[in-house]
Amino acid sequence: MEVKIVNKSKYSTPEYATVHSAGVDLRAAIDEPIVLSSLERAMVPTGIYIELPEGHEAQVRPRSGLAAKHGISIVNSPGTIDADYRGEIKVILVNLSKDDFTINPGERIAQMVIARYEKVEWVEVDTLSESERGTGGFGSTGKQ
Repeated sequence: MEVKIVNKSKYSTPEYATVHSAGVDLRAAIDEPIVLSSLERAMVPTGIYIELPEGHEAQVRPRSGLAAKHGISIVNSPGTIDADYRGEIKVILVNLSKDDFTINPGERIAQMVIARYEKVEWVEVDTLSESERGTGGFGSTGKQ
């Protein structure tokens, strides 16, 4: 699938790190480091603009290494970029650790996955069919 991209950052166009990578890394398109204090958040620009084909979205997700090692995540994870959005992709990072974290220019801050989606047509009914699970949720299937 081809996706049109405008890269206004000074970094290379996002690419897949390995042959089987699902997402591409997004980099911080900033001129100066940003320090995130504990529980602080910041909207970090990437300098990337895309035009997705109809029926597709881009999902912006945390990088597992930043999350595991430093407690850095994305507030609205996954962030959704709709096919008709043409603005700059920005990432809302949050520091969930107790320590300050510095985001450096060009640092890989998130990953982006392109996904196909379906539109639904709602059919209003009075009841739903029975299922084995029923109304059980949030831990209703047990720990094991």
